[in-house]
Amino acid sequence: MRIEMAERIEQIPPYLFAEIDKKKEEIRSKGVDLIDLGIGDPDLPTPKPIIDRLKKAAENPKNHRYPSYEGMIEFRTAAAQWCERRFGIKLNPVTEVLSLIGSKEGIAHIPLAFVNPGDIVLVPSPGYPVYRVSTLFAGGTPYFLPLRKENGFLPNLSEIPETIARKAKLLFLNYPNNPTSAIAEKSFFEEVVAFAQHYQIIVCHDAAYSEIAFDGYQPASFLEVEGSRELGIEFHSLSKTFNMTGWRIGFAVGHAEIISGLGRVKTNIDSGLFQAIQEAGTEALNHLDTPLPEIIITYEKRRDVMVKGLQEIGLEVDCPKATFYLWIGVPKGFTSSQFATLLLERAGIVATPGNGFGEAGEGYIRMALTVSEIRLKEAIERLKRIQF
Repeated sequence: MRIEMAERIEQIPPYLFAEIDKKKEEIRSKGVDLIDLGIGDPDLPTPKPIIDRLKKAAENPKNHRYPSYEGMIEFRTAAAQWCERRFGIKLNPVTEVLSLIGSKEGIAHIPLAFVNPGDIVLVPSPGYPVYRVSTLFAGGTPYFLPLRKENGFLPNLSEIPETIARKAKLLFLNYPNNPTSAIAEKSFFEEVVAFAQHYQIIVCHDAAYSEIAFDGYQPASFLEVEGSRELGIEFHSLSKTFNMTGWRIGFAVGHAEIISGLGRVKTNIDSGLFQAIQEAGTEALNHLDTPLPEIIITYEKRRDVMVKGLQEIGLEVDCPKATFYLWIGVPKGFTSSQFATLLLERAGIVATPGNGFGEAGEGYIRMALTVSEIRLKEAIERLKRIQF
């Protein structure tokens, strides 16, 4: 029997990080000691109070049954209260908060609720690959907004043609930004609100890195800006904030109708999030102050080691104010993929080619600060020994 994939699958390339995993295994099988700076997966442990709450909750038989589709009201209330403490925004936990099986899941499903075949979705490039893929799954057409260094890696909304803006249904944003580590101030979000109001576009802000910031900087929420609550939704993740990537828990907040639309998709696709994990998430949001100081101190030290080392070698990299990523210009004569391959084969260092995040990412590689300082110093020494 001949198996044929659906057209929507054929137009989607293999997931970037799955492909990187294949290359890693190939090199590792040759006995190479890899320093993996590829995927943004924190190496630090989940705080003990969260783990203890999970253990206790997992033993409760009531948590062994189907959870509620929208999420436990206790978890949604904790999320709302956290948003009020952190950003000063008041949310109704019943209508304006939705639990997610990780923020990636919510981002992947939001176009299914609002995008019809042929509709345009405004997608940053470079950007998290799921923005584009989720648009394609919904039958939408991505229109890429280039993020350029000269504009602080913010999209220039005035460059969007009128005909495109009028057809757009969604706008994806992500600050602090993956992969560029750029930040956005409230003045930019105000510009976004004015643009979205004019063209009646739903804004989807991915705030996964809001709690990974340095030197006293505190990223803003898109929902802090006047008018944003009438047209936007924001995705939050416990993954980076509390070192819970494997737990798969996050939440969406914002306009009640947008939350409702996403919720209708989820009720038909999944059966909710394991309640014991929601109880653990409630513990995290209610009892741990964010950002967690020990996490920030660790990443700051790693950032300083790598930025200093890379700049001494002659690579172009700015010192980021947020995220645990470094966005590094590749040397002349290399493409992003060529330089990432060189680092892997000659130095045993895994980095992500910038063009994997979109065409506008060409000319860069991304490194994640998710290994120890000792390993980062070793990476710098290895880099000094190769010619580029």
